[in-house]
Amino acid sequence: MTSSHPPTLTRADGTFLRAGRPHRVLAGSLHYFRVHPEQWADRLERLAALGLNTVDTYVPWNFHERRPGEARFDGPRDLPRFARLAQETGLDVIVRPGPYICAEWDNGGLPAWLTGTPGMRPRTSHGPFLDAVGRWFDVLVPRLAELQAARGGPVVAVQIENEYGSYGDDQDYVRRVRDALTGRGITELLYTADGATPLMLDGGSLPGEFAAATFGSRPDVAAALLRARRPGEPFFCAEFWNGWFDHWGEKHHVRSSDSAAQDVGEILDAGGSVSLYMAHGGTNFGLWAGANHDGERLQPTVTSYDSDAPVAEHGALTPKFHALRAKLATVPGAPARERPLPADPPLLPPRTLPVARRAALLDALRAVSEPVRAPVPLGFDELGQSAGLVLYTAHPLLPAGVHEVTVTGLHDRAQVFADGVPVAVLDRETAAFPLTGTGDRVRLELLVENQGRINYGPLLGQGKGILGGVRVERRLVHGWTMHPLPLDEWSPHDLARAASAAGPGGTAGFATAVLDVPEPADTFLALPGFAKGFVWAGDTLLGRYWEAGPQTTLYLPRPLLSPGPNTLTVLELERLGDHVALVDRPDLGPTEEYVETFG
Repeated sequence: MTSSHPPTLTRADGTFLRAGRPHRVLAGSLHYFRVHPEQWADRLERLAALGLNTVDTYVPWNFHERRPGEARFDGPRDLPRFARLAQETGLDVIVRPGPYICAEWDNGGLPAWLTGTPGMRPRTSHGPFLDAVGRWFDVLVPRLAELQAARGGPVVAVQIENEYGSYGDDQDYVRRVRDALTGRGITELLYTADGATPLMLDGGSLPGEFAAATFGSRPDVAAALLRARRPGEPFFCAEFWNGWFDHWGEKHHVRSSDSAAQDVGEILDAGGSVSLYMAHGGTNFGLWAGANHDGERLQPTVTSYDSDAPVAEHGALTPKFHALRAKLATVPGAPARERPLPADPPLLPPRTLPVARRAALLDALRAVSEPVRAPVPLGFDELGQSAGLVLYTAHPLLPAGVHEVTVTGLHDRAQVFADGVPVAVLDRETAAFPLTGTGDRVRLELLVENQGRINYGPLLGQGKGILGGVRVERRLVHGWTMHPLPLDEWSPHDLARAASAAGPGGTAGFATAVLDVPEPADTFLALPGFAKGFVWAGDTLLGRYWEAGPQTTLYLPRPLLSPGPNTLTVLELERLGDHVALVDRPDLGPTEEYVETFG
């Protein structure tokens, strides 16, 4: 498609030009989908105060189109509003529409209904995948095109796919994504971004399109590699990893302010442009946190996406903020420092809230959803469910004695009950446990939790649930009943019905607490004595908690509270505590220094 709108960002003699004048892109990542929309303006103002002139954001396809053909751009999905707020703050916008985004986001941003389609081949030139991308881009890209700087909007650049060289080498696919953007009206600067290695740049970059790099250290090596391959192009670090994300059961990753500022300084001294990943991390609210896989085990990502960013999860300005701000101020023509530094957001005073035990775990989960029956266990995708829990029930006949029960294809974690009594917790794809029979049928129940769909690497798109089968010794168990429990899609009525579906009993289940506030403010929730589960503030699912750590608090943003009494609902899977606590600072766990592992 030809256009009369020339791009706002161009490049010549190794530098960016903005409207014809030399320009440095001083950007930071802030994902609108990880921040409550009532806080977008505040967080954007903090990025501007950091000394940035640009904000970049991904666009998660699955967040906008949870069901095929039902894309939404309202409320927390109102990307045009976010972009206009950035423009009002004085920031340019870089958009990274994917269709794959990684971002430690569930399924890398791809809809589960798409990757769960039999025979689907994501991130390739496979016709059905490209057709689905085309239908999504038909809805998304015209909205982005209207926001371009050449049309009076803030968008100055659009990324082609995302770090494709870390995944594959289907160059036809990358070109098709590029053409899908230009064919729907994108005229601003297009670019690819890949890890700073020959292998990754070879796989992800396109001839004739600007190539950027992503890295967290050794800017000189990245600059030399890019300039050797792309002489005359600007040096742009499209993701500078000034922090890192966390997995459950591991430590909280941090990076020192001095280390981050030193490497940013080297990028700037080399005449480069940079985007801080993340400038403000935010939160994986609901069940949107993704997962990685190290080749042996699943590594689910925690609820917090603080990422040791310069603007903390709740908006506070960190020592890293001030160190990076001082470094960015050295760039000629950088944004003026006349913006006053925003104060840290107010927090509710600490206190404890007693909890009232409500419905017992299994009774509630059996009662809250309509059962699905099949001769074999069905996976989440077969049940039309993206996230949450599924309660699987069968009644095998067990002869007297101890028998080995084996579950194959388990994704991701199962609590096993025999006649309502906990007997095992399984967290491997193939796992076994002993079960004693008496010659009668036993009610065998497996409560399976999807802990986040893999967002990076060759296992992208892998299904959830019991994808193999269950057998007693060598005999398969048939005749299953499944209760789908899509917690993140529950309405207020669904949540209330679940919490009151049965009387209290046992050590796990639903509990509620009342938070009465005269004036709402941010807070952090701690759950001492609880083991693993989920928390709602009103009817909004905040996310997961887990005593495995590292994080032991959940961020509760002010917009989710109202003056007066507010109900907190907890679904505890293993062991209920007797109170929740409001604390005035996050606890993201014991730390370890982030170290880049490739390059």
